[in-house]
Amino acid sequence: MKNTTVTFRQMKQKGEKISMLTAYDYSTAKLVDAAGINGILVGDSLGNVMLGYPDTVSVTMEDMIHHSAAVARGAENSLVVTDMPFMSYQASVYDAVMNAGRLMKEGRAQAVKLEGGRKIFDQIKAIVTADIPVMGHIGLTPQSINAFGGYKAQGRDIESAKRLVDDAYAVQEAGAFSVVLECVPAELAAYVTEKLDIPTIGIGGGAGTDGQILVYADMIAMFSDYKPKFVKHFANVGQVIREGFAAYDAEVKAGSYPAEEHNYAIAPEVMDEVKKTFG
Repeated sequence: MKNTTVTFRQMKQKGEKISMLTAYDYSTAKLVDAAGINGILVGDSLGNVMLGYPDTVSVTMEDMIHHSAAVARGAENSLVVTDMPFMSYQASVYDAVMNAGRLMKEGRAQAVKLEGGRKIFDQIKAIVTADIPVMGHIGLTPQSINAFGGYKAQGRDIESAKRLVDDAYAVQEAGAFSVVLECVPAELAAYVTEKLDIPTIGIGGGAGTDGQILVYADMIAMFSDYKPKFVKHFANVGQVIREGFAAYDAEVKAGSYPAEEHNYAIAPEVMDEVKKTFG
């Protein structure tokens, strides 16, 4: 059955955990969808994972639209949420609504995700007013990495903990259907989850959130540039792929691939005619 924003709310009400993973292409989206994952995030993490950027700041609207449309074609049951990239919504409410609309129309997203709390209240509210579902994102917000001075857990002192709770309330008040809590102390994330009516999706937020999300390439050990503290390797697909590539390389260089069973046959009389014509 197709997952929707209503599904997420109902799962929170029933105390059922929500599963999400990222995906950036058609084939991966089909695999994630077939596994029964409730939601797929077309994250701007594609900048790191797919495009080799050093951060998510470099990701463009065109990048997000291109990958979102590919994922949407492969996701039959998972809810497709697409990140709004850096500076696609921060400058003005108008920009926020227009770019959210592009992700829905051209990227075939079913919801969009924005990073930030109270400071983007107006953007979230305006997008929701335009009948576009919004997922919030607070705590560590990678688009603000230059302001944070690095990838650091958020909400660990009194001031930042209070600000995070206030941001969570602001996101809910603005009309978001759910909110991601990234790199937040587990106890604080559980407290926010208890206080909010909308579902919380944790990534480095402990087990007390309503759901979890991971970058798929992290959790199957395909992305090896770095491993965040919150990542668990559920499979070592990266090693399997490397071994497969190495085996292919060895057989090609040894001349053992392709073998006879991989070849297409041609009738002897056809080859005879070819040789008679061309020598």
